[in-house]
Amino acid sequence: MQNDQPSKMKRRDFVKKTGFAAGGLMMAPSILSAKAYVAGEDTIKVGLIGCGGRGTGAALQAMSVKESVKLVAMADAFQDRLESSYKQLQAEMPNYEIDAARMDVPVEHRFHGFDAYKQVIDLCDVVLIATPPGFRPDHFEAAIKAGKHVFMEKPLAVDGPGVRKVLETAEVAKKKKLNVVVGLQRHYQKKYQKWVDLLHEGAIGDITSSRVYWNSGGVWVRPRKPGQTEMEYQMQNWYYFNWLCGDHINEQHIHNLDVGNWVKQAYPVRASGMGGRQVRTGPEHGEIFDHHTVEYEYADGSFMHSQCRHIKGCPTMVTEAFHGTNGTAPKPGVILTRSGHSILDYNDRKDPNPYQYEHDLLFEAIAKGDYKYEDAENGAKATLTAIMGRMATYSGQVIEWDAALNSDLSLMPEKLAWDANPKVMPLEDGTYPIAVPGETKVL
Repeated sequence: MQNDQPSKMKRRDFVKKTGFAAGGLMMAPSILSAKAYVAGEDTIKVGLIGCGGRGTGAALQAMSVKESVKLVAMADAFQDRLESSYKQLQAEMPNYEIDAARMDVPVEHRFHGFDAYKQVIDLCDVVLIATPPGFRPDHFEAAIKAGKHVFMEKPLAVDGPGVRKVLETAEVAKKKKLNVVVGLQRHYQKKYQKWVDLLHEGAIGDITSSRVYWNSGGVWVRPRKPGQTEMEYQMQNWYYFNWLCGDHINEQHIHNLDVGNWVKQAYPVRASGMGGRQVRTGPEHGEIFDHHTVEYEYADGSFMHSQCRHIKGCPTMVTEAFHGTNGTAPKPGVILTRSGHSILDYNDRKDPNPYQYEHDLLFEAIAKGDYKYEDAENGAKATLTAIMGRMATYSGQVIEWDAALNSDLSLMPEKLAWDANPKVMPLEDGTYPIAVPGETKVL
């Protein structure tokens, strides 16, 4: 599959192609949507695939829209997680002022196992995909093939083959006029939309450098249980295995990298960097690094400097900043001239919650029969930006965009079953093989 050459794409062509305009939303004339849902029908049927915390939250947000919707099916690889999510939804719905009739998921519509997603897709008009990232290319492909509108969480893949599948499926979704919204919610956040619009209009001149950060203390760890197969253990601790998560540079830092690309209206042509495991070195942290520092280069010669860290006891910083020929944008919603004069100091206290707003817009479009949202292409390329950063830190090499996109190195297991083995298995001492810069091959 050939990569669109960002370095050869004119600004207006880039905006038209990738949908960076209007806060990352691709707007099109009102067109009757595909067979997933016909405008004027009474209720939009929603199915949830992936019943962890984010999936449960997405279901609550979908049921909170003003349109007539109903959650009719749920799926997760683990039955206990599925049932826990079901009970949590029942408990939380009153807090969200959601009518109980908006959830109608009988036992026979609650599916578990690796293939459970197929049964959910058959029953709904809109699919919410919140499985671990490694599964998203296949789940997205199945939903679009079945003619369903999609909301899916970021990132969209963990390797080059997965990114290519998402890009291919995105083209099918466009042809079928199926709305696709990706959970890069900063594109739906008023503060970011205003900030980025002014930067695109030249408020600080040409962007000469960018700084993006996701530095935090990390996330949960789930201890190994007696009798678990290796597949079960890795699935329960999906954040720490690249075939499921892609490392935290992919799972979390993608938000900031995406903003960097959005402001530049481009994708990087290459990346180099350093990273490792300084603090999180035990077997419970799988194979991922606890810190990455990456330098991304764009075709115009500017750079995006990236940091992400999962180390407790260090300052938390999750933000973006941009420097231009005529000023700076030191944090989201703030723009200053070179002399320090304020151009923008945005107050977002009255703005809608972007997590909810993205669902509001999606379901409004579906109910009206409009085709407005095609986020998958940018979501895939934002994902590739993160993946090439991981490739750079793991290998110690300079990674070119085209090489990352066209890599045939798949991280996914040959077989998905509870008694099958993932490609990365524990060593005799219980630890996992860790990437060694200068030695590890990533392409």
